[in-house]
Amino acid sequence: MSKVRMGLIRKKTDWSMEDFQAYWLNHHGPLVRQAPGLSEYWQNHVIDRLQRGIDFTRGAWEFDGFSQLWVADRHQPFGGGELPEKILADENKFLGALHIVTVEQTAVVAVPEASIRKRMMKRMSIIRRRPELSENEFRAEWKVHADWVKTMSGVVGYRQNVVAERELFKGQPCSYNDLPIDGIVEFWFENTDALQAAFGSPQGQKTMAHAKTFLSEITAFLVDEHRII
Repeated sequence: MSKVRMGLIRKKTDWSMEDFQAYWLNHHGPLVRQAPGLSEYWQNHVIDRLQRGIDFTRGAWEFDGFSQLWVADRHQPFGGGELPEKILADENKFLGALHIVTVEQTAVVAVPEASIRKRMMKRMSIIRRRPELSENEFRAEWKVHADWVKTMSGVVGYRQNVVAERELFKGQPCSYNDLPIDGIVEFWFENTDALQAAFGSPQGQKTMAHAKTFLSEITAFLVDEHRII
């Protein structure tokens, strides 16, 4: 299990999606890439906001992208000196909102190599536990859920990201009530047809029936992922 720093991103309202994605990829990405201690850095650009294949209450979360950073020092993820200030100033140019979560990541179905993933379809989902469940009860039930997902055909990769720490505003730790997100799901499929077939199968329907026993909402996004490091 590895810990990963993830940014939940909304663009500024006066930026088009095309301009936002181009700037994030071609200007901000190379800036962050300079940070010492980064072993991996991925950008996930939202391209679709439909639930697709699942009959589940959608949450109110609206994001335009998700960043993922594997950092050596989570307390100083961008090192020292001037670089953290430059990154923050650049974020203020094009981001309307940025929440940070530190997650404990588990690969349930091994994720393909980066070169293969370029041809895949990726879905990321924000999940929230049922209100009567504690955090520990949610974690235990999500582990059980992993075994249900393994029975679904067509799943090329599947990772669970359990939220361990939250920052509603970057650099300011917050409570669960301030940022009520329990986990982030990553699914890879060959294409959207394979996704629909997986969730429409008997195994997929049983898996989602189990999800309803411990989740109150799922907010799904299709994303176009880019590896920066």
